[in-house]
Amino acid sequence: DLHKPIDKRIYKGTQPTCHDFNQFTAAADTIALLVGFSAGQVQYLDLVKKDTSKLFNEERLIDKTKVTFVKWLPETERLFLASHASGHLYLYDAEQPCGAAAPQYSLLTQGEGFSVFACKSKTPRNPLLKWAVGEGALNEFAFSPDGRSLACVSQDGCLRVFHFDSMLLQGMMKSYFGGLLCVCWSPDGRYVVTGGEDDLVTVWSFAEGRVVARGHGHKSWVNAVAFDPFTGAAQAPQPPELSGGEEEDEPPDPLVRRSPAVTYRFGSAGQDTQFCLWDLTEDILYPRPPLSRARTLTGSGDAGVPVPGLPRSLSRSNSLPQPAGTGSARGPPPDVPPALSVGRFATLTLQERKGPSSSEKEHKRYHSLGNIS
Repeated sequence: DLHKPIDKRIYKGTQPTCHDFNQFTAAADTIALLVGFSAGQVQYLDLVKKDTSKLFNEERLIDKTKVTFVKWLPETERLFLASHASGHLYLYDAEQPCGAAAPQYSLLTQGEGFSVFACKSKTPRNPLLKWAVGEGALNEFAFSPDGRSLACVSQDGCLRVFHFDSMLLQGMMKSYFGGLLCVCWSPDGRYVVTGGEDDLVTVWSFAEGRVVARGHGHKSWVNAVAFDPFTGAAQAPQPPELSGGEEEDEPPDPLVRRSPAVTYRFGSAGQDTQFCLWDLTEDILYPRPPLSRARTLTGSGDAGVPVPGLPRSLSRSNSLPQPAGTGSARGPPPDVPPALSVGRFATLTLQERKGPSSSEKEHKRYHSLGNIS
């Protein structure tokens, strides 16, 4: 009954910023929910057992900054992670107290751009661990489908992937510019997609440790990315070079343009109010030379606008080369009305198009919406 919610709460003085249900323990008699708040607290609720509410970091002794993301550890009943605008990530046990004094920490391990601390205490207390990741806010994190790896995106523009149990850095990627705001894994754990303040969606290969594609479609910051769970995992594609070669024996018909098989699909939502859907196809994941045949993937109109590729040496780098000079691929001509140019086409390319037009440069500088509180 949509007129009678299971639970309704109104908070004063602080706002809920994120939440997560425990899918592992969810049953008819228990629905465990975590809610993070703008002042730093994390609330544990059970929507069936009404009297089991707990508040973590209540006195804000652990962290005083906004909770940016909260998540139960995969297939666990009690453990959860909360990230903060301070750039810290805390591991909590829902059954343990937080302590009456600020926690003291001892360094467990550290690496490039991160440190992990254990809480010094004679009796068990929260947080169990504190991760310091990158510079600036830690905006979002996501566990790989097998639960072993943790991908974090930060305001410093870095994606960092850790092996969670051993606390080792497995890979790293830099945004084109600006902070990264969202992250998700492909259903088979092969690829990580990020979105952020560079207005792009970026596809990073976990196995190869490199950017395989960047998607142009949004006109402002990308807030959320999510894979379609029904494509990708079941297909487990092989590179074309390794699959059967019968296609190579047939003479290509110049009049027939074969559309590549859909390998993965994902969606992205931006502060430009646009929702983009992307097909990540084999010709993008496994490009064959010459790369100038890089095809566009998806769009809301002019599908099939070619985007020139770059030499493989450049396409392997994790950061895009700086735009230089003017290229053949330009934005819509100035006489196109603004309504048409906003969502004219969205493309996933092997690399950045050269030479954005002056209007595009101006947009980057002035037209992002900025932090909306």
